[in-house]
Amino acid sequence: MPDVDQVSALIRSVAKTEILPWFRNLDASAIREKTGPLDLVTKADEAAERALTPALASLLPGSRVVGEEAASEDDGVFAHLDGDDPVWIIDPVDGTMNFAQGRPLFAVIVALVHRGETIAGWIHDPMDGRMATALKGGGAWLDGRRVRVADAVPLPSMVCALSTRFCDDALAAQLEERAKGVGERVNLSSAAQEYLRLLEGRAHASLYHRLMPWDHAAGILLHAEAGGFAALADGSPYRPSLRSGSLLAAPDAESWRVLRDHLFG
Repeated sequence: MPDVDQVSALIRSVAKTEILPWFRNLDASAIREKTGPLDLVTKADEAAERALTPALASLLPGSRVVGEEAASEDDGVFAHLDGDDPVWIIDPVDGTMNFAQGRPLFAVIVALVHRGETIAGWIHDPMDGRMATALKGGGAWLDGRRVRVADAVPLPSMVCALSTRFCDDALAAQLEERAKGVGERVNLSSAAQEYLRLLEGRAHASLYHRLMPWDHAAGILLHAEAGGFAALADGSPYRPSLRSGSLLAAPDAESWRVLRDHLFG
């Protein structure tokens, strides 16, 4: 296992030198679409991933790297997740749309996966300095303080990030209607920021339908190490190699069951 603090220091350094100088300093030439107007990449994403990729690999000889921007250019890098070598997963700027619009709701996500299992995770908010870390079996930590998810509450009191992006129209319509029975929806357009809210106890649940590993591998480990429960809507466990399905996280297994049954019937 790499040294957690060493990885944290590396992430902080890259965020300071490669991401923050671009914040609210992007012109049109520094932003481009990947698959469409809602899927953006900026010079900050590319610079941060270029810096993190060799630096992380050097911390763990023999490891591989799956970065969001590299994967967008070469789908073959996903094959690393099925191998025996440890794999670093990088989301250099999670919440790129927010970043490009000058909204301070973005973060850096790094996960370490070995033989299909996430064994370490980091989420760093460069704007306020928050750093969440977890090693499998070692608890979840936020700025050096061990954290736990919020206590379970009834559905009408839940604060949730319930996304309907990337699911079919029928399911989206069903979820929008049934979400009216949930207390409050807070969608931040950044999975990292939503996982941080779960760790801080400021939200109770989240729901996603596109499961790219850089968005969720670290967050699901952090959430589990903080005492939370997550699974796909059909009850199967999350795996970093998954790229589709509905992923629901809640304070505990019973809350998960109640929310899943309410939303999906």
